[in-house]
Amino acid sequence: MKKIGHKIFATMLAFVVLFSTLSFTIDMHFCGGSLVDTAIFQKAKTCQMSMQTTSKNTECSAVKKNCCNDEQLVVDGQDELHQNSHHISFGQQLFVTAFVYTYSSLFETINKEETNYQDYRSPLVVQELYKLDETYLI
Repeated sequence: MKKIGHKIFATMLAFVVLFSTLSFTIDMHFCGGSLVDTAIFQKAKTCQMSMQTTSKNTECSAVKKNCCNDEQLVVDGQDELHQNSHHISFGQQLFVTAFVYTYSSLFETINKEETNYQDYRSPLVVQELYKLDETYLI
């Protein structure tokens, strides 16, 4: 579940970077004060002033040339992206590598099958000495 959460979060951050650097234009065509067409990434289609539109004493026709206008909304993305590089001294690099190496060695498992005394034979006990002297430590 944790891996899926990390993948989703990484994908969301990638989209944030993509959309923050993306720039686009929205083109709008108005005729007689009303919006006729909008387009993203391309030019909006014009009405060629052939439509008869009435809206509060404003008529759009081929005779009136000033009733149509085009507006363009430009959304600029971030142009300058730079990686933040921190300069780490050699001593700091040495400390980090030593720390990582010793920290990772804490979790190494020891093979229980590897024993050095596997072939060792214990000496034969002839008599038990504590029974001979009958001294017991309590």
